[in-house]
Amino acid sequence: MDKLRYITLDSTSPYHNLATEEYLLQQTADNVFMLWQNDNTIVIGRHQNTAAEINQEYVDSHHVNIVRRLTGGGAVFHDIGNLNFTFIQNVETGKKEIDFLRYLQPIVDALQSLGVPAEFSGRNDLVINGQKISGNAMTFFGNRVLEHGTLLFSSQMSDLANALKVDPDKFIDKAVKSVRSRVTNISEHLPHPMTVLEFKDYLMDFIMRQNQISELQNLTDEEEAIVGKLVTEKYQTWEWNYGKSPEYSMNKKVRTKGGSVQVIADIREGHIRDLQFFGDFFGEKDPQELADQLIGIRLDRQFVSEALTNININDYFHNVTHDDIINLLC
Repeated sequence: MDKLRYITLDSTSPYHNLATEEYLLQQTADNVFMLWQNDNTIVIGRHQNTAAEINQEYVDSHHVNIVRRLTGGGAVFHDIGNLNFTFIQNVETGKKEIDFLRYLQPIVDALQSLGVPAEFSGRNDLVINGQKISGNAMTFFGNRVLEHGTLLFSSQMSDLANALKVDPDKFIDKAVKSVRSRVTNISEHLPHPMTVLEFKDYLMDFIMRQNQISELQNLTDEEEAIVGKLVTEKYQTWEWNYGKSPEYSMNKKVRTKGGSVQVIADIREGHIRDLQFFGDFFGEKDPQELADQLIGIRLDRQFVSEALTNININDYFHNVTHDDIINLLC
């Protein structure tokens, strides 16, 4: 990897930490590796319908923070026992691709150096003996890519299960049992015990030594001021974290190779009047751009197919086909 700027965030505010990611991605040219923690938070995927993902009663009674991130993928619960990492890289024009393994291999190497048998699995997970310890997501901004992920170290699994509504497309059995059976904490697999903060220091040191760097470069006061403005104007707002869903006469969902895709649309006199896509998919472009191009189209398989003819669906939904979207709409 290229030379990185190494950052450790002391804040456990999800609004500050995600605003920091946006600042570093969109307002600097730095290549970055960053470690951070959120306390008592549900982080919603960029394209998800927040109300459909959370257990609102549990969230309210337990004062859980709700924040939307820049990347796609599914909703996740963060507590102080979860460590998050972020890679931000400049990429060459024409070489933007969703390649999680490139960024996750150093994390796997660090875990294996501790005697933890971690490995890459599926489209964006790290697992230990088949149990998930890390979920990851990615987004692009110009010729820059942000890849970030969770590392379950000593998280409270019951809180994770209670805070999130469980997608019936993924789990047929009881919610708590299903979630618990799929995840595990890294601390349970360490040959020698360590705290989450010791693990945080170890991981940063490991990545820095790989690149022969020995100095952290945390945010300057000027950068903190920019991040603070992003927090108040965006990341703490209802508009960003919940947002508006259209009044709908259509609400359909499909599972694809690229994840779940849901369409909520208002159909009047046989034409699409309002439309939004939701789901845990990844993509280079904002799917709302695609939705806007379909406004006014007659809701008929032939007309929708013609409207999508010259559109690269993979730009908006990675590993999703034209037929997947046509079948979802029609």
